[in-house]
Amino acid sequence: MLDPTFVPGAPNWIDLGTPDLDGATAFYREVFGWDLVPGGPETGGYGMYTLDGRTVAGVMTVTEEQAGPSWSVYFQTPDVDATAKAVSSAGGNVPFPPMDVLDYGRMGGFTDPAGTYFGTWQPGTNTGLGVTQLPGSFIWCELYVPDTGAAKTFYQAVFGWETEDSAFPGGSYTMVRPAGTAADGDDAYFGGLVGLDEVESEAAAGPHWLPYFHADDVDRVLGDAVRLGGTVTLGPMEVDEVGTMANVTDPYGASFAVIKPAPMGEG
Repeated sequence: MLDPTFVPGAPNWIDLGTPDLDGATAFYREVFGWDLVPGGPETGGYGMYTLDGRTVAGVMTVTEEQAGPSWSVYFQTPDVDATAKAVSSAGGNVPFPPMDVLDYGRMGGFTDPAGTYFGTWQPGTNTGLGVTQLPGSFIWCELYVPDTGAAKTFYQAVFGWETEDSAFPGGSYTMVRPAGTAADGDDAYFGGLVGLDEVESEAAAGPHWLPYFHADDVDRVLGDAVRLGGTVTLGPMEVDEVGTMANVTDPYGASFAVIKPAPMGEG
């Protein structure tokens, strides 16, 4: 589903807020091969990370007073203003009201009832990420919240998301797809909902969205991350029919996950 031809409700952008732009850039360059395209004064210094010339993420410097270091996930909307109203009606908050970003598009920043931050992007000349699913790029995301049932209700009201519970030994995993994409089968799913108390390392961060990046060699990525000052907070672990994955915190405190997907038909 995470194809650069995005549909409403699908994640179409991610960005990193970090207190050390130079240090973070050095870290992600070595771990994933990203290059930085610096932002000019007209963007407030907001830059782009690229992989082989295609955008994989945005990045900006944040101070301790502004926000903690983190990755943020944005979802496509045809009308940010309507989405803001839906967020408020469903019990969320609008800390960053809809605003134009030059001619690139229109954005809004919101929190769900559990306090989880997420963004929306209404495309203009910037239609979203330039590459997904390939090694070094965004491939999946997870929402960690205290009450996954309440989260389902909220995000269905805001985006119309459809969910399905997938059983695994010892529990189940709630997968999420955009509205009206059932005909696309498993390819429609872009993320999952996880109870905050299910993963100790993520519970410590409070409610949040966690982006996953495709890794062709998870051990290599983790080795580089640790050598460069990052921390492996979970894994690596292998899940049948899913792949090998691990959670990581970069040297400046922003968390993400990596996954090497299982080959099609493996299980």
